[in-house]
Amino acid sequence: MDLASPKSSVLRVLFATSECAPLAKTGGLGDVSAALPPALRRLKIDVKVLLPGYGGVLDTVASGKTLATLTLSAPPVECRLIAAELPSGVPLIVVDCPPLYRRDGGPYQDAAGVDWPDNAVRFGALSQVAAILGGRGSPLDWRPHIVHCNDWQTGLAPAYLRYQSGPRASTVMTVHNLAFHGSFPPELVAALGLPPASYAMEGLEFYGRMSFLKAGLFYADAITTVSPTYARQIRTEEYGSGMDGLLRARGGALTGIRNGIDTAVWNPAGDPMIERRYGARTLNLKRVNKEALQRRLRLAVDSDVPLLGIVTRYTHQKGSDLLAAALPGLVNVPVQLAALGSGERTHEDALRALAAHHPGKIAAAVGFDEALAHLIEAGADMFLMPSRFEPCGLNQMYSQRYGTPPVARATGGLADTIVDCTPETLAAGTATGFLFTEPAAEDLDAAVRRAIGVYRDRGAWRSLQRNGMARDFGWTGPAGEYAEVYRQVAGTKD
Repeated sequence: MDLASPKSSVLRVLFATSECAPLAKTGGLGDVSAALPPALRRLKIDVKVLLPGYGGVLDTVASGKTLATLTLSAPPVECRLIAAELPSGVPLIVVDCPPLYRRDGGPYQDAAGVDWPDNAVRFGALSQVAAILGGRGSPLDWRPHIVHCNDWQTGLAPAYLRYQSGPRASTVMTVHNLAFHGSFPPELVAALGLPPASYAMEGLEFYGRMSFLKAGLFYADAITTVSPTYARQIRTEEYGSGMDGLLRARGGALTGIRNGIDTAVWNPAGDPMIERRYGARTLNLKRVNKEALQRRLRLAVDSDVPLLGIVTRYTHQKGSDLLAAALPGLVNVPVQLAALGSGERTHEDALRALAAHHPGKIAAAVGFDEALAHLIEAGADMFLMPSRFEPCGLNQMYSQRYGTPPVARATGGLADTIVDCTPETLAAGTATGFLFTEPAAEDLDAAVRRAIGVYRDRGAWRSLQRNGMARDFGWTGPAGEYAEVYRQVAGTKD
């Protein structure tokens, strides 16, 4: 097997993921999978993306070339590997296995929002394909030095590779959200072709079940997560989701690398989805987007009232209940709210009820609308992120780029990417938003009122906006950090 040292050859990486925008996306993982690989290729890393052949993916790559056919014994299915290309130009390998992936509904759930009952088999197969391509049994001439796994859906790949004999790729496991374990009955260990020895505390056993995520955390050569603060937090009992002990034990292998954003897509100077484009020197044009947003959501058209925006999942994690509790007091300040999202029914209903009780002041759209999401970033005066925990977060970076200072809880990646506005940071030209500490409605209320105080000082507010717009949240820096992790572990299995 050709696993020559990357010191003397181009570093090769197989990026295994269950989502990749625009082909398949349910959240931030899809965005990262679309943006990080091209940034790595700009650093001369030879990266290919491995993605399941969902119906929408296969429709896009219908003309792709068949690379190989694999017959898996556990689960007993046949897969065809198709060569294609992402819109970014990054090479794509699609796992075409219609019984597992070509279905109506989403990557993880059916059309009614119910988890597919065979998700363990579906993503066990994806993990196994990734491991085969990273081992000596690969049918491809192209052999990766690194198999980069993402979240629980590819977490078994490091376990499969660990139990292979002979030369094999090293593995990197990235945790995008530790709260999702990929936990299944222990009987599936044998059904997925893993040895009985793997089902142990020092393995993939987790409180009497098998955990795909724990397998990745235990067997991977390196672990990364999506912000430095989150990397520290997940080693604590409060944020560790039961995995904190393992993560403390593997602390030397764990690195926090902040996500980047696609600065071409999220750019107010070139955004085709907003009413009026603008930049740091033309921030007066932002008010055109505010008026357009107010009209679209049937809010009172008022240039003076502070307009708060939020694009989120309506869930406990995202602090939707904190927002609902704070709004009755805030509307009397006064403020307006433009909200977009979907999630838990109780959270959706609470915001709908507030909107019905405060017409013209609160609008709560349920669902997903990409154009509206962009208009909220451009038209809101400030952006809310009251998350209880946030591995990285993307909207706070979008917001700063759009001159829409975020008001957020100081947790995870939010703490890493927002500089709290104080007299000192404002004077130093570093302030970019407003942070609060406790996950409580009164703390969110106080932070919004503090932001409004600065908003009333037009000169200070312009400085705050321009500070955020000047920050570089692109992928070049994070991609370089991933490249360094790859180099540290590459070739260790030769």
